[in-house]
Amino acid sequence: MLSRRKFIQKSSLGFGFAMMPTSFNFFDLNDFVSQRPELSKRKFVSTAVENTIKKVKKSIADSELAWIFENCFPNTLDTTVHYYQKNGKPYTYVITGDIDAMWLRDSSAQVFPYLSLAKDDEKLKNLLKGVINKQIEFVLLDPYANAFYDDNQKVSEWKNDYTEMKPGVHERKWEVDSLCYVMRLSYHYWKTTGDASIFDEDWKNAMLLILKTFREQQRKENKGPYKFQRGNGNPLDTQFGGGYGNPTHKNGLIHSMFRPSDDATFYPFLVSSNMFAVVSLRQISEIFKMKFSSLNIDNQFFELANEVDEAIKNYAVFERNEFGKIYALEIDGFGNALFMDDANVPNLLSIPYLGYANFHNEIYKNTRIFSLSKSNPWFNEGKFAKGIGGPHVGENKIWPLGLIMQALTTDDDEEIFYCLKTLKNTHAGTGFIHESFDVNNPKDFSRSWFAWANTLFGELILHLYDKKPEILKRKF
Repeated sequence: MLSRRKFIQKSSLGFGFAMMPTSFNFFDLNDFVSQRPELSKRKFVSTAVENTIKKVKKSIADSELAWIFENCFPNTLDTTVHYYQKNGKPYTYVITGDIDAMWLRDSSAQVFPYLSLAKDDEKLKNLLKGVINKQIEFVLLDPYANAFYDDNQKVSEWKNDYTEMKPGVHERKWEVDSLCYVMRLSYHYWKTTGDASIFDEDWKNAMLLILKTFREQQRKENKGPYKFQRGNGNPLDTQFGGGYGNPTHKNGLIHSMFRPSDDATFYPFLVSSNMFAVVSLRQISEIFKMKFSSLNIDNQFFELANEVDEAIKNYAVFERNEFGKIYALEIDGFGNALFMDDANVPNLLSIPYLGYANFHNEIYKNTRIFSLSKSNPWFNEGKFAKGIGGPHVGENKIWPLGLIMQALTTDDDEEIFYCLKTLKNTHAGTGFIHESFDVNNPKDFSRSWFAWANTLFGELILHLYDKKPEILKRKF
């Protein structure tokens, strides 16, 4: 099985199409044939999802954009889920697409847009409960791992990493956001459906383990139990300092050894992930206050959230002459900071999407201008597109995830229109959203089957359908 990075190096599939031109007339209307698997080969079929596709498609004036939505929105259900019952509980294993492993982050993001439809589809609701139950099972197995197998007999290609690899673990990169995504999905499932049945003993124990893990990674007393190194020679795949990362001045922030791109952090305090932790801890505090009030533990989640929040305000904000006060992506607590943004979520661009601050917040507005400027070393611009990329895929590449998040974090119609137009013009004729593409050659892309990007694109279209339907009525 290929790793993400090996897949990037070996892929760049073009499906035989020429480079997408800037003209909007590449396809004839009759060319927009569904790229979904035939009905009998789909992994899961939801009536609510199918009805939503039909309804939303009718509101999209641009036929090509409507076609991409039809292909992308159900992609997670069509191709990546395995639903089953075990010990009377539903479980859903969700692969990322081209890699047969379940990332805590990706699986949460892949199913998140379906939450709003669960009330109308009991079958879909059970599938979502199954994702949460599967994530809880994995967290209890190892809260420091980022990706898992459904079969604990399967041997990972990363079995020789210098860390504690347990059976069932695909990769053990410690990423704060992985656990935040688990908390986010649980919280929003409850808020959307009103169903508190997921909050059983296993769920409670997993949340307490997350609390313990976050505290360990504040490293107030010692370095904690986690360390990681990989001997493949790629500096983005390993960590400094014997696997513990660069030194830090302990200030209440949570250390994260890797970013949501699965790249190593340079400074261990990854600010956007700590922001995500603030939001997620407060959400779990609310659940514990409602469901487990007799334990009197909810205040522990809330107090940790406040401590991290205070540290962000005190240590993560820097004055930059051309931008004013902005957030750094990574810091070490000694005053050193990494000024860049990476397209993967959570990033600085996604702060309002995460719920940490709204897009009218002054520091966020300044940070957003920085992220989407050439002062961000991973902001790339070329013949076909401009947007945020990252070291995971290299220079002159951008991630469609960044374009989607750019559209989700602005109220500017023209900026949203630009993002949609660019996404439409860079899918290389495939009808799907890719991990990355070259800004001068969209047919040079990575990962033809990347369900997170596909489903997040669907989430954007649903967002516009609800909040800005007039944009979808425009021709691109």
